[in-house]
Amino acid sequence: MGVDEGRENHRPASVATHIFTYGTLKTGFSNHGLIQDLMRSGDVAFRCNCRTVEPHPLVCGPYRVPFLLNLPGAAGADRVSGELYAVSARGLARLDELEGTERGHYERLPIKVEPTAEDGGGEEIIACGGGVEAYFAEKSYAIEMWERCGKRGYWVYGEKEARGYVKRKDRPQDLSFLEQIEQFVSSSSSSDDDEF
Repeated sequence: MGVDEGRENHRPASVATHIFTYGTLKTGFSNHGLIQDLMRSGDVAFRCNCRTVEPHPLVCGPYRVPFLLNLPGAAGADRVSGELYAVSARGLARLDELEGTERGHYERLPIKVEPTAEDGGGEEIIACGGGVEAYFAEKSYAIEMWERCGKRGYWVYGEKEARGYVKRKDRPQDLSFLEQIEQFVSSSSSSDDDEF
């Protein structure tokens, strides 16, 4: 399937919320296959390319996994670019499972976004209070993650930032994801962090 194939702006049967994706769920990245599956089942629809209204830290943690930190306006943060999707309740349950919301990996919280200049098609969704949410790093480790990353964030999770990303199935299986995060935040920073 091509990168933009299946990104028509149709509406899922029952929209539970709109989800702002900034990392591996975006088009062209490793977990976008789930979004494509949910599009085929009618549980997700692409809305627009957008960015956060306020700067938020976007960092890479262990294994180059992206984390959006719920620290709006933090010095060193940028307005983050991503994709907005309308998601049904059934689709939301699948996304929550992937993001580990019940396991303390990420938490789904409200976020303010706006369409990018080249993609004003989402303004009516956002303007009418479309209930936009994002998966933020769980608050229990967010500040430590920000400090570990030198309080420097990215404006986009792109090919360069994703270089070195390790898929879940290829990571060490003897540690939980939270243990991997704990090891990452307690280690000293290196220039590329590829060892994690």
